[in-house]
Amino acid sequence: MTSQPSLQEVAPGVHAWIQPDGTWWINNAGAVHSGGEVVLVDTCATARRTRLFLDAVDAATGGAPVRLAVNTHLHGDHVYGNALLPDSTVIVAHEHTRQGVLQDFILAATPPVWSPVPEWGVDAVRAPTLSFRDEVTLYAGTKPVVVRHPGHPAHTVGDAVAWLPEERVLFAGDLVFHRVTPMIAMGSLDGALRSLDWLAAFEPAVVVPGHGPLMAGADFAEVLGEHRRYYEFVRDTAVTGREKGWTPLEAAREADLGEFADLPDTERLVLNLHRAYADADGVEINVAAALGDAIAYNGGPLACSV
Repeated sequence: MTSQPSLQEVAPGVHAWIQPDGTWWINNAGAVHSGGEVVLVDTCATARRTRLFLDAVDAATGGAPVRLAVNTHLHGDHVYGNALLPDSTVIVAHEHTRQGVLQDFILAATPPVWSPVPEWGVDAVRAPTLSFRDEVTLYAGTKPVVVRHPGHPAHTVGDAVAWLPEERVLFAGDLVFHRVTPMIAMGSLDGALRSLDWLAAFEPAVVVPGHGPLMAGADFAEVLGEHRRYYEFVRDTAVTGREKGWTPLEAAREADLGEFADLPDTERLVLNLHRAYADADGVEINVAAALGDAIAYNGGPLACSV
């Protein structure tokens, strides 16, 4: 049985919303409470999950108003729940994330990629209304929340982390997948590798990944090392596949997943290889073809339980 989501206080006034098991559309989020107001970090994929999150935050903060909300990137599991926020909430994101949310194509006409098809409970996307390019500092009361872009594409083109310098808590968004297969189809393989040293430089005490369980800062180097080995595996598999004239799907089928075989969502290898091939060829990724190949690799639609 899948564990229930929970709001965990990871530092005074800093809460992490952890949703096991962190696979397709099941993300983490957070809330920073100080001075009688709240800054959220992301929402959730569906109205049901977002209401659970908002109700838990409301209970933990005594009903403090949500003044600001950060979207760490454009994917629907982190932004569709924006629609349930109060009209007065200002939503903040990187400029590329704002554009990506406005261009979302999944909510209105969800392709038959996942089974069962998610029940969104949301009629339309709500895009961020305040964007930044490099960094912006928000405040919950007097508590600073530094929202920072790595300076290059990685998981997506507009990734951001939310950093609490006083508590040394890092909300890493989908730059970190903990015990779940990473995905970079809408970003950059090289950028994902470069982001690892950038993340390590924060030297956090607590890390809230975009998906998967919390981790202490002492474990962060090991998790980043696992990411590095996975991205290098994707890179090496792409090099071999291109040399042999294989498609991304053929390269994935020939690859030995090794230490990554037990991670959830192994079919993301195909999506990541499509990204690596596109980067090498200097072309845009064909998202529809990549998703179709992931379904073929998986032997059917991708498992989803939102």
